[in-house]
Amino acid sequence: MLPITLFAASVVLLSIDGLKPDYVLTADAHGLKVPNLRLLVAEGAHATAVTGVFPTVTYPSHATMLTGVAPARHGIYSNHPFDPLARNQDGWYWYASDLKIKTLWEAVEGAGLRSASVDWPVSVGAGVSFNIVQYWRAGNAEDLKVIRALSTKGLLEEAEAALGSYPEGNDYSIAADRRRTEFIEYVLEKKEPAFLTAYFSGLDTVEHQTGPGSRETFEALEVLDELVGRLRAKARVLCVVSDHGFLPSDRELHLNAAFREAGLIDVDASGAVNDWKAFAWDQGGSAIVVLREPGDESTRASVRDLLRGLSGIGPILEGAEARALGGYPEAAFLVGYAKGFRGGGGLAGPVVRPVKMGGTHGYLPTVPEMDSAFFLAGEGVPRGLDLGRIDMRDIAPTLASILGIPLAGTDGRDLLESHGKSDSSVHRR
Repeated sequence: MLPITLFAASVVLLSIDGLKPDYVLTADAHGLKVPNLRLLVAEGAHATAVTGVFPTVTYPSHATMLTGVAPARHGIYSNHPFDPLARNQDGWYWYASDLKIKTLWEAVEGAGLRSASVDWPVSVGAGVSFNIVQYWRAGNAEDLKVIRALSTKGLLEEAEAALGSYPEGNDYSIAADRRRTEFIEYVLEKKEPAFLTAYFSGLDTVEHQTGPGSRETFEALEVLDELVGRLRAKARVLCVVSDHGFLPSDRELHLNAAFREAGLIDVDASGAVNDWKAFAWDQGGSAIVVLREPGDESTRASVRDLLRGLSGIGPILEGAEARALGGYPEAAFLVGYAKGFRGGGGLAGPVVRPVKMGGTHGYLPTVPEMDSAFFLAGEGVPRGLDLGRIDMRDIAPTLASILGIPLAGTDGRDLLESHGKSDSSVHRR
């Protein structure tokens, strides 16, 4: 096979938040009509499952897909920074300056090529030639003013002049995914980047509301499948990935309410935290427990005993066992929740509370339902290749190899290297 000659978007990395691999690989069993995703399986390479990182939530996963390393190395430990005193006003890890590791975007730019991104997590301030950032604050149209200011100068205004308004800041509906697709296509056609990252979150929104495998979830995915087909038609290589799977849950576990009852958290007259010895950093299906004084063995023992006595608790990891997951390196404990439980942020009231059935992720990556997806098709990619189970850290080095650029320091591997890949690297025109 001849090498790929670069023009337009040679490689597109599209993330569909919450896409479970079985939705595509066993689509008939689900009654799902997803012909474009299934065509990626037939025409290219796919994983039967992707082992994710800890925690199995959006921002750490997307940082891993761009760096090839776990959160302990890239520095995006959760969706939102640790903030027990609530001083960050519910801010997230929006800023690329928090990344401690070189990204695939930077590697592309360093090779003299142009990269682009539309709504990829952790993209504010990233070294990207054409960047429409992911950011919100007000959760309404006011956010568009900030998104325009933080994106590549003039890019969003130029695209909006042709297409109309971009979706509001925290609109992660299926309709918003459809609208953002128009902006992705605009960037591909008008700016011709060598590498583009893009993100759909409507499926994740529906799964949180109705649970995995629901009728609403499958209807949403069938809409996204049509959008995948549109982007496949414009990419020389399309890689469709996801960040995590999903589990249903109908009970909330409020660890910090238990910590407060045990005297480990102190609140003021308004109920806000003003001091703490131990605090649970909620991750949905798990929690990172942090000690204010890491050397306080008395508090550590108290927390260990308390956790062991609570219902809804699964594995409790500490020390080398916790560090082996590659999550927050300062964690005193990593606490996995039992299936059916999800985290809550209450500081008072019952520790375990019944809630409306919905979907949750964030469980330990060893939970099979947290497996994510990987589908890759295009020039230089072997047809019908089943890669079996892969690691999320393999995605960045594989795409770097396809692009023909170096990406040093990754912990992953090139998935196509030992599968008869001919000279498939992308060369500049």
